[in-house]
Amino acid sequence: MLGVVAVGLVGWMWWASVLPGAYSALDMGVPDFGGGPGSEAHADSHAHANAAGAGGTAAAPVAGETGVPDLIADPGRPADVRVELTARAESVTLPGGEPFDGFTLNGSTPGPTIRATEGQLVEVVLRNEDVPAGVTAHWHGVDVPNAMDGVAGVTQDAVMPGQTFTYRFVAEQVGTFWYHAHQTSHPQVVGGLFGALILDPAPETDAAAAVGANPRTVDLVAAIHTYPGGQRTIDGALGDVHQEAGPGDTVRVRLINTDSTPTSAWVTGSSFRLLAVDGHDLEGPTAVADHSVQITAGGRADLEVRVPESGAVRVQVPGASIVIGPDGAHADQTSAPRDQLDLLSYGEPAPIGFDPAAADRRFAYDIGRLPGFLDGRPGYWWTINGGMGAGVPMYMVDEGDVVVMTISNSSGEGHPMHLHGHHLLVLARDGVPSSGSPWWVDSLDVAHGESFEVAFVADNPGVWMDHCHNLPHAAEGLMTHVAYNGVTTPFRLGRDTGNDPE
Repeated sequence: MLGVVAVGLVGWMWWASVLPGAYSALDMGVPDFGGGPGSEAHADSHAHANAAGAGGTAAAPVAGETGVPDLIADPGRPADVRVELTARAESVTLPGGEPFDGFTLNGSTPGPTIRATEGQLVEVVLRNEDVPAGVTAHWHGVDVPNAMDGVAGVTQDAVMPGQTFTYRFVAEQVGTFWYHAHQTSHPQVVGGLFGALILDPAPETDAAAAVGANPRTVDLVAAIHTYPGGQRTIDGALGDVHQEAGPGDTVRVRLINTDSTPTSAWVTGSSFRLLAVDGHDLEGPTAVADHSVQITAGGRADLEVRVPESGAVRVQVPGASIVIGPDGAHADQTSAPRDQLDLLSYGEPAPIGFDPAAADRRFAYDIGRLPGFLDGRPGYWWTINGGMGAGVPMYMVDEGDVVVMTISNSSGEGHPMHLHGHHLLVLARDGVPSSGSPWWVDSLDVAHGESFEVAFVADNPGVWMDHCHNLPHAAEGLMTHVAYNGVTTPFRLGRDTGNDPE
């Protein structure tokens, strides 16, 4: 009898986990209002937003609601920077490397570096020539309007072969960012659908004046990527990359970790300063030697190095490096230093513009792991607050809310956590308050046993993915959303839709 009950229970768990062929991202979570005001009214609104008609189509928005497609830049404003990207599925052979079945953008991987100036409107036309599963472009770390976020099934439909989609956003930030596929994202990113995005300061700003004051400054974009077959590269080149620079030149090295696991970087031949993390300049960065810098999956770190009067500087990551200096100049190759730069205390404090102590909502994001079923598949899946699949929390906010979130990890593995559309301010790690420069991130590595308290201002309405950027982990359940009350989405996920963001 007990065996029959057990089999019945397992069967019910399997059946309950199977998702419909088409469903809204807003159905995928239990609303969590973080103790904020008006939770009961918002719960009713959320229930309406989740309502679906025949075939999984969205209910029409009611008065006061906003649809994701309406969250765009000024449609009448002409573009200042216009780029066309054509995605193709093809065999790729890196110089000196082994061929693999991958993807290109405009015939190459990485795709072209897109560069714009603060205040400019950027327009990117993405064309899918022949990628069978469809494509999108997500602007990682850029707080774009929600309709431009590039998440298949949440903010748009996947761009299928022969189709195009136009992204438009104003460059309101400054720093190092990147773009990548967010439709079947793990195989597409590994296979080559990514590129760098650099947003420079407006000419009249102090930041631009500081750059212009030193004509001997070299700007170097360095996208770190491991292609199929374990081919470790910097900007698509295996082994050592050389950057021409003269003695005494200052070089800003924009390191972008496009892989799904954290990496580290270190410098030989010079000390360095860590100028920026995830597109945010640090306050009062000081010279560092004999330390490495951890760069989490999806994260960026801008290092400043100075070329010595003789020799060169080598910036290393595991399996690849950049030699910076005159032709023929040498810089030793070394193993990674034992000590790692701690961003909790690096730099100087500065105002942050809001008061986390007066938070409107407080959330827990507890990462664990349990056996069970995920959309009918048995396995050992990641959980959020003990839930998996549709049982994870859906973090509900109002525009203008100050939000504090505690991210803790007891899952047995580390996770690089990425919230779309916002930057998080690290307040404390394992109960130790941040004492250095304000540490803003869009990708935060949370090791097993660690806990971070972070804060952000809900100032970008939409439905925003909040997931692990170890992309297979997201597909294995470590994914939810931060959703603004009153915002709905007409797009659908599920096996019948063609949309599969992870």
